[in-house]
Amino acid sequence: MSRSTVRRLAWSAMATGAVAILPTALAAQRVPAEHPAVKAMLATLESENAWTLEQQRTICEIPAPPFGEAARGQELERRLRGLGYREITVDAVGNVIALRKGAGDGPRVVVSAHLDTVFPEGTNVSVTVAGTRLSGPGIGDDCRGLAVLLAVARVLSRSGVATQGDLLLVGTVGEEGPGNLRGVRHLFEARSAGRIDAFISIDGTGLGLTSRAVGSHRYKVTFSGPGGHSYGAFGMPNPMHAMGRAIAAIADLEVPASPKTVFNVGIVEGGVSVNSITSTATMQVDLRSESPTELGKLDDAFQRAVQKAVEAERRRWPGSQEGLDVAVEDIGKRPAAAPADTAAIVRTAQAAARALGLPSPETSASSTDANIAMSPGCPPSRSTAVAKGWGPLLGEWYDDGSEAIVARRALDRARSGWVQRVSEGAPGPGRVPGPDARCYRASRPDDRPSTG
Repeated sequence: MSRSTVRRLAWSAMATGAVAILPTALAAQRVPAEHPAVKAMLATLESENAWTLEQQRTICEIPAPPFGEAARGQELERRLRGLGYREITVDAVGNVIALRKGAGDGPRVVVSAHLDTVFPEGTNVSVTVAGTRLSGPGIGDDCRGLAVLLAVARVLSRSGVATQGDLLLVGTVGEEGPGNLRGVRHLFEARSAGRIDAFISIDGTGLGLTSRAVGSHRYKVTFSGPGGHSYGAFGMPNPMHAMGRAIAAIADLEVPASPKTVFNVGIVEGGVSVNSITSTATMQVDLRSESPTELGKLDDAFQRAVQKAVEAERRRWPGSQEGLDVAVEDIGKRPAAAPADTAAIVRTAQAAARALGLPSPETSASSTDANIAMSPGCPPSRSTAVAKGWGPLLGEWYDDGSEAIVARRALDRARSGWVQRVSEGAPGPGRVPGPDARCYRASRPDDRPSTG
């Protein structure tokens, strides 16, 4: 076990506690790393790191494909109950929500990790262990987050430390691509966990701090026509050729380097044989930006490129009476947001790292559950860690010899931290929306496969 691993785990723990305990934003820099109770919790995280790793390994061997997280969710609930948590609910979409009551009317803080993986049903999710390295699908994203969540839950349960406000430990569903953040959307939109004053997501590994949300629009585009034999029916508009024209046009789109704005045609399908004009051709497209404005511009340019491709393919065969149609299906939107790094919750996470003798982490942008919490009307509130060296691959790995502080950050945030006091009602500075408001904008094409 490396010292950096335990410090990373401890960072998550301290960061969680810092947000949960103190009631004003002025407390953001007060991280009581020398408090006896805090020191005891951090020491426990270090001495019992093997327990955390076993949680990570065993929960990862429970399949949790998109829309199939129930079994892993049930196991998370069972483990939380075993740690002494009795007020646990599973909401309508499958989020597992454990409540640790606060001693007063302080902030209600959500600390979350996501249950799902990007890998499809039937994937072999066995985890192999070689020295300090654990390898298996989802072992970092987000089995590490779930393990840290359990470790934080365990030390808090044992400590007897009281937070001023409620702490909600949540395993969310639907974070990965096709899930389209359905779990965290439900937390905020249906208020299935009640009022939320701050939101922390432990996602992946490493020592990074995500304070900005990369928004995305995803589409499935289907080109269709009557089809026919490549020789006998030649001279009609070809859905596959129209898709090719669209892909070429998308590839030529101009986007700014800053704010970073990107596009990708990730999946193409269609055709039944080499000598037939296909009746359908489909592509899936991913558009992303940290800027809502640039994302909107890119979306408009994409839509125009698709329509012009269809028109060009029709013009190519003026003598044909056969039709060519296109349908653009929205398959996922995540809001973009770029709140200031001066937000108290960001400063608290950085203060927690410094209290542990770590360099203050640089902030970054990513696409995760926290997109919803950072979207218009909600307080910016996510801390995450993303490791280098692994990704959404079957060979994904986590090396405990080079990873890990994540739980100290959570405890620090819980113990010294920030509370942006909020009240019910219309969104505004330092406020979250009331029950009829939304924390994100879904009205306009405003989404991370495994990494968002």
